[in-house]
Amino acid sequence: MKIIHTRSCDGNARARMGPYEIESLINETDEGAATAYRVKIEPNQRTNISYHRIAEEFYYVLEGQGTAILDGVDYALREGDFLRLPPGTTHGFVAGDMGLLLLDLHCPGSRPNRDVYFVDATPEGLSQLEWRTLVR
Repeated sequence: MKIIHTRSCDGNARARMGPYEIESLINETDEGAATAYRVKIEPNQRTNISYHRIAEEFYYVLEGQGTAILDGVDYALREGDFLRLPPGTTHGFVAGDMGLLLLDLHCPGSRPNRDVYFVDATPEGLSQLEWRTLVR
């Protein structure tokens, strides 16, 4: 395991899944005990409802506002809010007019192809998920 220092402008691996983009902050080869993502949800968009059987998940709202739907209950979100989701918690998001930017941590690690289950439809793009390097 090694120290990782990641900047947003470093051209990190990103993937689009339906209305949101996920940016992996820890490469799979460097994963260790957790995964970390920057998640961007476009304005006024709704994500699919998902859950993790093994991973505990933590979200921190970096920018924007919206709603988290946790086990069917709506929670208003704004910058600075924090969420802790035990394994099995169903969750989805609805972004407000400015969108949402979230820090998303899983322990143990979870990736789109590992410990991610959808209650409703699988998001567009997940079956052909391709991480790509983008430069902002």
